[in-house]
Amino acid sequence: MPDIPLGVLDLVPIPSGSTAADALRNSIDLAQQAERLGYARYWFAEHHLNPGVAGTSPAVVLALTASATSTIRLGSGAVQLGHRTALSTVEEFGLIDALHPGRLDLGLGRSGGRPPGTPKTPLPTDVVDGRAPNGLRVPPRFSFEYLLGSPRIALQRKLLLLPGAESQDYAEQIDDVLALLAGTYRSPEGVEAHVVPGEGADVEVWILGSSGGESAEVAGARGLRFAANYHVSPGTVLEAAEGYRAAFHPSDTLDKPYVSVSADVVVAEDDDTARELATGYGAWVRSIRTAEGAIEFPTPQEARAHVWTDEDRALVQDRLDTQFAGSPVSVADQLEQLQEATGADELLITTITHDHPDRVRSYELLAQEWRRRGHSSQSS
Repeated sequence: MPDIPLGVLDLVPIPSGSTAADALRNSIDLAQQAERLGYARYWFAEHHLNPGVAGTSPAVVLALTASATSTIRLGSGAVQLGHRTALSTVEEFGLIDALHPGRLDLGLGRSGGRPPGTPKTPLPTDVVDGRAPNGLRVPPRFSFEYLLGSPRIALQRKLLLLPGAESQDYAEQIDDVLALLAGTYRSPEGVEAHVVPGEGADVEVWILGSSGGESAEVAGARGLRFAANYHVSPGTVLEAAEGYRAAFHPSDTLDKPYVSVSADVVVAEDDDTARELATGYGAWVRSIRTAEGAIEFPTPQEARAHVWTDEDRALVQDRLDTQFAGSPVSVADQLEQLQEATGADELLITTITHDHPDRVRSYELLAQEWRRRGHSSQSS
């Protein structure tokens, strides 16, 4: 088994009965604990108009967290291009890097509200009866197309998308970010732009994607690091990793493909306790996939009060089947299986429980078991 670092992906979830301020304080505390426990990275996601998620601006939360930590790498998972310009993104991360140099990961994603893309040509994944060759669960591809007709998604796009963002080529947006960071940006008329602070910032650029489509292809073609989302779209994780590797060309910063894969995880001292802590996960995922917006994360008792329909279960079954909830040994076994199936160089762990101490304890137990298996916290 290769040496696989673990990172943290944090949505800044708001538990029921709590506040956004509580969630932010909990996330900063969790970042401090992750640093102590030896996690390689701590990333913040970007989500909007969700009653149960406080992570709306990765750069702002990163700035706060950078001041509260000292060594762990911090990043965005991901800044959604189309909500911000290339210039504003480089300026924001340049400001943080100026005071905390060499610690930032600039993870970039496509604007929210669009379904995962599809690869130009089908990619072999060797999935039979919902399983990869090593037994990893790979459910059927979940279709997000229905979300495009949601009034809430339409409102979010109206409030967030910059004018002309939908017509701008994603690859061009990435190229603008890279050029501004490198100090090589030129307008079509030949006018230079130099970002201070930002130009020359010591940041790692990542592309996040849920399929083997445009995001994977852009990341590979430009020789950037790629993060594939098993926790968002488990049915397309193999396709995403394969699409990235198929498109990869070496760059000045990366001579071979480098992939991180995310997973939803809850760890406790035993399987039964972990499954109890994860009880609210289904109702929480349902609220996202119905386009209602993520609810405040429920207690197990609140979650059990939800009356499930067949339609509800169909919306969340792939996510329930691919959440790793159990003892440290059983979850670590599943993470190693995920790594083997995807060839991941790193794993990115996202854990949500109602009570903050349970969340911290989950990461603590996993880190202990991961170290026991000989893995380090150092990323390449």
